Order: sequence, then structure tokens, then C-alpha cells
Amino acid sequence: MNLSWLEWRNTPWGKATAGQWRYALRNSIAMCLALSIAYGLDLDQPYWAMTSAAVVSFPTVGGVISKSLGRIAGSIIGATASLIIAGHTLNDPWLFTFAMATWLATCTWVSCQYQNNVAYAFALAGYTAAIIAFPMVNTLETTELWDIAQARVCEVIVGILCGAFMMMVLPSTSDGEALLKALKNMHDRLLEHASMLWKPETTDAIRTAHESIIGQILTMNLLRIQAFWSHYRFRQQNQLLNYLLHQQLRLTSIISSIRRMLLNWPDAPAHLWPLLETLLHDLARPEVSKYEIARLLRQMMPESPDDYRHRAFWLRLRYFCWLWLDGRRWLWRLETTTPVESLSPPGAPSLARHTDNAENSWSAFRTFCVITLTGAWCIATQWEAGSAAMTLAAICCVLYSASPSPTGSVSMLLRTLGLLSLFSFMVKFGLMIQISELWQFLIFLLPLLITMQFFKLQHKKYAGLWGQLIVFMGSFISVTNPPEYDFADFLNTNLAKVIGVALCWVAFSLLRPSSDKRKGRRHIRALRRGFIDQLSRKPQHNEGAFESLVYHHVSQLSNSKDALSRRWLLRWGVVLLNCSHVVWQLRAWETRSDPLSRVRDICITTLRDVMSERGVRQRPLAGALAELQKMCDTLSRHHNPAARDLAGIIWRLHGSLQQLEQAVPADEAPPQAKS
Repeated sequence: MNLSWLEWRNTPWGKATAGQWRYALRNSIAMCLALSIAYGLDLDQPYWAMTSAAVVSFPTVGGVISKSLGRIAGSIIGATASLIIAGHTLNDPWLFTFAMATWLATCTWVSCQYQNNVAYAFALAGYTAAIIAFPMVNTLETTELWDIAQARVCEVIVGILCGAFMMMVLPSTSDGEALLKALKNMHDRLLEHASMLWKPETTDAIRTAHESIIGQILTMNLLRIQAFWSHYRFRQQNQLLNYLLHQQLRLTSIISSIRRMLLNWPDAPAHLWPLLETLLHDLARPEVSKYEIARLLRQMMPESPDDYRHRAFWLRLRYFCWLWLDGRRWLWRLETTTPVESLSPPGAPSLARHTDNAENSWSAFRTFCVITLTGAWCIATQWEAGSAAMTLAAICCVLYSASPSPTGSVSMLLRTLGLLSLFSFMVKFGLMIQISELWQFLIFLLPLLITMQFFKLQHKKYAGLWGQLIVFMGSFISVTNPPEYDFADFLNTNLAKVIGVALCWVAFSLLRPSSDKRKGRRHIRALRRGFIDQLSRKPQHNEGAFESLVYHHVSQLSNSKDALSRRWLLRWGVVLLNCSHVVWQLRAWETRSDPLSRVRDICITTLRDVMSERGVRQRPLAGALAELQKMCDTLSRHHNPAARDLAGIIWRLHGSLQQLEQAVPADEAPPQAKS
């Protein structure tokens, strides 16, 4: 018999690293401390303090602070809403049900519209109101509402304060160090990405790598927000951090545009490829100087001044090198600056985001239907435990509406509730009923929580399940003062919780979210609308804002299993972004008064008939491509060097537009592969 799993080094405690021990101890002690304080304050349901401490158990200081602020704001808003709604409608069950359903639908819509703290605060506002108001349906005295609302908010604040206190006692790794490391790693990885894309081949690995780069840069914006809340130094340099993220997105765009130029350059010089590898290798050296890169770029200059393709490629490559070196310089200054030193980078807007109004409205409608139907069932059956079903249904609808796969998340929660029902029965009626002091229960609870935290950290595949077990365990064990051991009430309440989540599962199955195929279509239509706006005389978004908006659209299907939808969304994003960059470069000629400016105006005017929101107009596209090629040939023979530069820009535009020939005409049926 193999008993090696009994060895200390193979147990969860023996395998845990120092960081995992610190994380598990910090969160477990915070949960036990919150339960003890709430129990000592004689709050009627102290286990909510324990749950609150578990929810804000982030591994970094910034995450704890930002999550705590959102939780406090959401709890206060939700408590206020429950007081107003229940205080005015509790005597009429149907009016109460409709009012709560409307409030929860509103919170669902707002939480889906926004991100980060705003989304979390409104999600909390929704199900905090449910936690306070729904248990009041069996209460005759509405004056108890204030006491219950006050107790819930106090329990939430106790849990948050305990989590914050333990974060000071056992601090985690620095958010700022994690952000700096991520920025530096991404900056270096962009060179590896360029080396992969600047090869004359097309593979699925290239598409996957491009999606991964975009998603990771946008994810670093969350690290920036956490660093903002935890470090004064990074709050002071927030403008620089935002600029660096925009710069990395711009580098990704340039890498893509250079790849398109190489693919559309039939007679590229043979010596170009080894020089490109040498250039990327030298850029990766920490001690390389701008002068050394300039000498290497000199070797790649076109021999003939009439070769507008080579010159356009060389100018774009030089822009990439200078931008990459500039980003490294700003990273070095960010790393070495003192807390009192102020840096002044170029201005950059906040990273743009897109809101899917159709999907968010559908999620709000689903929440309204679930709460209304659950409330109608509770009114018809007069089941005393029905409030628990409505509470869990509200929590599921609000939390999982923005989830990429809500049905899977609700299924996992159903499994969690089943396991917790069995576990809490054994703990409550096997252990808790035999003890009379809270400290005796804590001797059992603390090692249990530490072990569960280890399982969560060490088994990534089941991390979500263990996280839900930790968060919901307090509400199932239900430590109260004085303790209650009513088996019938325990059974009814747990059954009601499972039924409430099951109703949500049915709702997500019937009123299911849009498929990735439909989401891809909506994102592609939004990209087209944005590009059409870019061609107007006064676009709503400047070049940088449209660039981050495109990448936000592309990242929305990064977790999708529909490879075809992801591929076409990425294609549309890259093509329209490359065209947008050329349009803004053409606009830079507005200060010129020579006849070349009229050529520039013709180019932009030609693009306006190529695309509509429904798709590409193939006949205007063919005419535009022919016209652009004619301009390139004419300008390449012009005596003015500026004309050949303009020919290179138009050649870039021609190469980007050529990809639109693969799209189906706008007047045909638009299945996803043809969007």
C-alpha cells in the first residue's frame, strides 16, 4: 500500500509556500476575528461578518481596499433601498415583489454596464437589499427593518475592518511591484511578439498570441487600479501608468501594421529578414542606445528613393523602435523616481470600454422575471422559508449575469450548496450542539479554514468551488447568539436556498445569454460604427481612444470557445485599426497647402463609401482599391520626395483594405463568418 500521501511534504500544509501560508492565515484569522467581534457585539446574524471578511480576502493591499470601498458603498445603498422599499410596500406582497424585482433588475443592469468598483458596488446594493428585505416578509412590525438593516451594515463593516487589520498584520506582496514587473515583462514580450508576427506565415498560434497580448495589456489596467488604491506613489504617477498602457497598445498596433506591409510586399529585399532579427535582438539588450539602433536602421534604408514601399516600411519600423525605446525610458524613470518627484508624460485618455446595452438589458429582464416568479411562488405556497429561496435567487441573478458562462457558474454553486448542506448538518448537529462557548468552535473552525484556503490555492482547477465553499460556509453554519438548533427550520432553509439557485439555473437555460456568435456580430457592428465615425470630419474618438476601444472589443471574446467568432472579430479589429492609423496619418497633412493635400482628401473621401454598419460594399471597395493603386503608381513617379512619402502611406492603406475583400457584401445574409 502506497502511503506517501501521508508524508508531511505531500500534505496541503507541507506543500504550501510561505506566501500561501501568509494568505491562508491572514484570511482565516480575519474570518474568525470578524465572527468573534460580531458575536461579542450581540449582532443577530454574526456569520455575515465572517462572510464579508471572506469576500474581501484579496491577495493584494490594493485589491482589499478597492473591494472594501465598493462593498461598504454597496451595502449602504442596498440597506437604504431595502428600508425604502420594504417600509412602503411590505403590507402588499405583490407590490413588494414587483418593487424588489425592479430594484434588483436595475442593479443588475448597472453592474453589467460598468466595471471594477462601480459594478461591484451595485451588485452589492442589489443582493444586500435582498438579504435585508426578503427575510422581513414574515415580520409584522416594520419598525424591525431599521434594526435589521443596521445590523447587516454593521456586520459588513466588521468583516471589512477585520480583513484590513489582518492585511496590516500579515501584509501581502506589493501591488506596485507586481504592476512594474508586469509592465516590464510585457514590454520585453512585445519584441518576441514582433519576431513571431514578422515572419511570412499565417498560423493559429499567431492569432492566439495576438489575442493573448491584447488581453494581458488590458488586464494590467486592473493592476493599475489596485496600485492606485494602495500606493501614494502610484496615485501620483497614475497618468504615466495610463500612458504606458496606451503605448503598449500602440506598439501592438504597429507590429500588426508592419506584418501587413510585409505580407503585401512581393519583392521585399532578401537581406531584410536577418536584419530584422538582429534589430529585435539588439533592442532586447538592456544597454543598447538609440545611436546603435539608428546605425542598424541605416543599413535597412532603401537604396532607391523611388522605392516608396521600402521607404514606408522603413519609416514605420523606425517609429516602432523609437516608441519602444521611449517606453523603456519611461519605465526606467517610473522605477527609479522618488515619491516626491513628479513626472509629466504626454497626455493619454483612459482606456476605453464598450457597453453591450442589448445583453445588459436582457440580463436585467431575466433578473426581473426570476424574482417576480419566485415571489409569486412564495406568495402562493405561503412557505416560511421562501425568503431564503428569493435571497439566493437574487444573489445568483445579480452576480452571474456578467459571467462568461453563467449556467456553468450556477451549476457549480448548486454543487457547492449541496456539499455545504451535508457539511453544515454534521457540524451544526454533530459538533456545535455539544459546545457552549464560541472559542471552542473557533478551535475547530480556524484549522478548517486554513486547510480550505490551501486547497483553493493549490488546486487551480477547483479554485472556484473552494472559494464558494469558503464564502457561503458561514451562512450555512449560521452561528448566532443565542445558538439555534431547529432541525426543521435548518432543513427548510437549506432546501429553499437550493431551490432558489435551481430556479436561476432554469432561467439562465431558458432566457439564456447571447451566444458568442451573436456577441461577435454585435462587436463587429460596433467596430464598423466606430470606424465610420473615424472618417468623419470631427470624430468622437481620437486615434488613441479608438485604438483602445478596438482592443476592448477584441478582448470580449478572449475566453470564447467559438474559434470562428474570435477569429473574425480579431480580423475586423486589426483591419479597421490599421486603416484608422493611416487615416490619422493622412490627416496630419492638413497643414500643407500644396496639391498633395487634395490627394489626401480624395483618399479619405474614397473610404466613406466602402463600408456601412451592415458590412462592406464590395463594388465601392473594388473601385477604391483600384483608385488607391493608381495614386500610388502616379505619386511614385512624382519629382517631389513628399509625394513618394504619401505614396507609401496610401500603399499601407491599400494593403489594409485588401483584407476586406474576404468579407461578404453588406447586402447578403450575415452569418458570423461573413460579418
